[in-house]
Amino acid sequence: MSNKHIIIKPILSEKSTILANNPLLNQYTFQVAKKTNKLEIKKAIEAKFGVTVIAVNTSILPGKSRSRVVKGRQTRGQTTAIKKAIVTVAQGETIDGFFGVEDSFDEIEVLDNDNAAEA
Repeated sequence: MSNKHIIIKPILSEKSTILANNPLLNQYTFQVAKKTNKLEIKKAIEAKFGVTVIAVNTSILPGKSRSRVVKGRQTRGQTTAIKKAIVTVAQGETIDGFFGVEDSFDEIEVLDNDNAAEA
């Protein structure tokens, strides 16, 4: 499997943000392909982001059952199960771009507010 198929996307939740922002933990959370093992995940993260990975913890989150009413009948289904990898990075290293471009928009907004106050 190529690195492109191993790492599906980063998981951005409140808990994963706290883990990533804590300098003592340096942990990042990713959704990965179900058939990958910890060694493949480690190699993919190191190759894609250029960081040293110390540990990889994985867990498989089962799909949730869902039901809804369509045209007067109840339809049941299930969401897909995902595999989550929590990657611990070496002390002092960070993964750039993990949070996307949201941070750059905050800086622009602050600058615009300062300019508006002066005018």
